[in-house]
Amino acid sequence: MHHEQTNGAEAMDSPWKGLAAGLIGGLVATWAMTQFQTFLTRLEKEGNGESGGDGGENATVRAAEAISSGVLRHELPEEKKEAAGAGVHYGFGTLMGGAYGAVAEVAPAVVAGQGFPFGAALWLGADEVAVPALGLSKRPAEIPVSKHAGALAAHLVYGAILEVVRRSVRGLLG
Repeated sequence: MHHEQTNGAEAMDSPWKGLAAGLIGGLVATWAMTQFQTFLTRLEKEGNGESGGDGGENATVRAAEAISSGVLRHELPEEKKEAAGAGVHYGFGTLMGGAYGAVAEVAPAVVAGQGFPFGAALWLGADEVAVPALGLSKRPAEIPVSKHAGALAAHLVYGAILEVVRRSVRGLLG
């Protein structure tokens, strides 16, 4: 039995359907976020002629190197670093979307704010705390405020797109 939608929340009855919808949403949202970050980097380069500095892509390559050497006991060849970094970025974004979708089934309040609070929380937890703590990026105090703002904006894009796609896919799944 389906309940009428209330404030954008559909009948929440299957964590597995939520997981599936969230995984799809996470993948699409990660792509959108990446496009947004690329756009911001181009604007910055055009505006000041600099190369862009220490961004999220470098952190994902460092994470891929750490996984390759620490877990797989294999050095990552130079020609595979960019692809491995993209794999880490898309894998993490997709998995976080899946978690969001599954949790939305049992705690519908998580979708309040149309994904923006989730995107902000992901930025804070991952970019601002976990990534620097793991030594995958500079400490937050060493990164210009404009970089923090751009990363937050990109994660807000991620959260919004994740929620739109998750809700759409979840509706199709019944």
